[in-house]
Amino acid sequence: MTGAPVVELRGAGLRYPGPPAVTALSDCDLTVARGEFLTVTGPSGSGKSSFLNLVGLLDVPTSGCCLFDGIDTRGLRDRERAALRGRRIGFVFQSFHLLPRRTALENVALALLYTGVPQRERAARAARTLKRVGLGHRAGATPARLSGGERQRVAIARALVGRPDLLLCDEPTGNLDSVSAGVVLELLAELHADGMTVVLITHDPAVAARGTRTAVLRDGRLLPAEPGGPGSGGSGSRGGGTG
Repeated sequence: MTGAPVVELRGAGLRYPGPPAVTALSDCDLTVARGEFLTVTGPSGSGKSSFLNLVGLLDVPTSGCCLFDGIDTRGLRDRERAALRGRRIGFVFQSFHLLPRRTALENVALALLYTGVPQRERAARAARTLKRVGLGHRAGATPARLSGGERQRVAIARALVGRPDLLLCDEPTGNLDSVSAGVVLELLAELHADGMTVVLITHDPAVAARGTRTAVLRDGRLLPAEPGGPGSGGSGSRGGGTG
């Protein structure tokens, strides 16, 4: 652990009402320290998407609690939770979600549109962030003129431009070839080395091994990383049961 917690799950569960009702997560305990690179892995149907929804403040736990930087998110109104999410969490998805008619610079700057940052400063910050991900020379290119790896780096820049406390990545290499995936993972490692807190969700054990610690999801429960397995140097995740 390298700092005070950014995210804490305390006996957190998530149950969708149905019918039929579905329990997606049960009794999950997890601490994500500031500056940590945590990977979360598990088979299809293990609860990874529901985990993303909880940690990303898209859903509220139906049991237990989720704290973000010490704030119990159960007590927030939808608008307050959305504002906290928008200010403090950057999202990177498998699909890049870039606007096809906008340049790389415009796609990144649009993330600041409703933040109160003046237009000139939005463009300047977008340019600096593109340079940080190695794409300063591609600022004027539209997505159609970018490779898959470049598009994902633009998406990472868009997630970073708001200066979030947490970068939450959902299968960020899933649509990339092995070379492009390696470049993106190296970038995430560099961001982590610079102090960014990264949580990366993946089904790929090789990608999971890039983190400093790995939490395993199985049947909606978080299990401890196995000794000697990827990212097993920490002990901040523990299972709520045997699953």
